[in-house]
Amino acid sequence: MSDSTVRQRLLDAVDAFANKKILVLGDIMLDQFVWGEVSRISPEAPVPVVQVEKESFLLGGAANVANNLRSLDAKACLSGIIGNDSFGQTVLSLCSQKDIDTSATVTDNTRPTTLKTRIVARGQQVVRVDRERPASLTADVAAAIKNGLTRALGSCDAVIVSDYNKGVVCSAVMDMLISFSKENSVPTLVDPKPVNAFLYKGAKVITPNLKEAQDITALCAKGEAELEQSAKAMAEKLELEIVLITRGAEGMALWQKDKGLFTIPTMAREVFDVTGAGDTVISLMALGLVAGLSPCEAALVANLAAGIVVGKIGTATVTRQELKQAIKQAPIDSLYS
Repeated sequence: MSDSTVRQRLLDAVDAFANKKILVLGDIMLDQFVWGEVSRISPEAPVPVVQVEKESFLLGGAANVANNLRSLDAKACLSGIIGNDSFGQTVLSLCSQKDIDTSATVTDNTRPTTLKTRIVARGQQVVRVDRERPASLTADVAAAIKNGLTRALGSCDAVIVSDYNKGVVCSAVMDMLISFSKENSVPTLVDPKPVNAFLYKGAKVITPNLKEAQDITALCAKGEAELEQSAKAMAEKLELEIVLITRGAEGMALWQKDKGLFTIPTMAREVFDVTGAGDTVISLMALGLVAGLSPCEAALVANLAAGIVVGKIGTATVTRQELKQAIKQAPIDSLYS
């Protein structure tokens, strides 16, 4: 297939994103950014004093995956939990502004909304403060999550599981989700936490970073031979079809059953902030597959998108226009040689 043909296929797929609907299940978070300047060290302790200039709230965790999908003009339905608090209301308000469907989102009165506060001075993160209470779901909340999923699944083209090990991704929910996905040929993609790897058995795609891949398989994954061995072991252990390992500055490694390993170099020109890059990768991988791209093509588009978002500060997203411009400029011929 010629360079121009592949490039046009990718561009056509990006145009098709607007017709797709993705269900996102996982741990919903709210990201708070406090922006300021540092001009002195505190006399009370050897720490910088940040003079706050502004603050902002952004969707995080599974909600940021949904936000990435909406930024690409796809439809997104978000399933997870928020607390009965002001931060939960902020999540719902932000989702409403983005036209993210929260009909499958459940309020859990036993815990607060997960809040990640990042204090940033002169473009650099000084400290992060987490307010959360990870715990197993109560029976009532688990039942409410499953009911919401049942209503939402029938109209979705794919499911993304965004696991931050806060409690939403559990056996009761995942057994039902993967069973439905298999019976109805709906691809399930998982952004994993190694401690929960056993929950993902039977999914279609998993997108660990390098450390997560090593933790899941207990195998080193540095060189290509080791990467292939690790990806294959993961696929066999969890009955997966596709493993996409993100490798930071070294790009990505895609493994497919019966096709082996395919590596893609990074497309990032400058890296300012990697926050949320994994959310972008799995969003594009899901959209690429349901828009008719091959796994290699979907991974290439995901890699291009990740290269864009790490060049932005904060929990960033990419638009279809930005992505199409990157596709037009990418050295696709060398990537497929």
